[in-house]
Amino acid sequence: VQLQASGGGLVQAGGSLRLSCAASGRTFSGYSMGWFRQAPGKEREFVAAIWWASGVTNYADSVKGRFTISRDNAKNTLYLQMNSLKPEDTAVYYCAAERPRIGSSVYSADDYDYWGQGTQVTVSS
Repeated sequence: VQLQASGGGLVQAGGSLRLSCAASGRTFSGYSMGWFRQAPGKEREFVAAIWWASGVTNYADSVKGRFTISRDNAKNTLYLQMNSLKPEDTAVYYCAAERPRIGSSVYSADDYDYWGQGTQVTVSS
């Protein structure tokens, strides 16, 4: 199973980026998919999640209204549309897949089973 994240880059504050996460090796119809980010010197934090089958989404308060998570079933690809970017959004962004089980949480990085390699997002002021 592989998750390949892409789409990061350097953007000015107020700009937009779209991250992609191409999944291969299996389908994720029964999984939850998430985006996390990690800034230098900080812990990895939850950004957004989507239930692959239903499309139900969840967001961190810090990105609500600015970021949109989505997936394309046919392409087996996860997306994160990021608008109105702020310097504090600067981080390495990771996509991940979680097989839901009793007690697991989409907010917890420890509960995810597969991870992409990360893509750098830098927002200049």
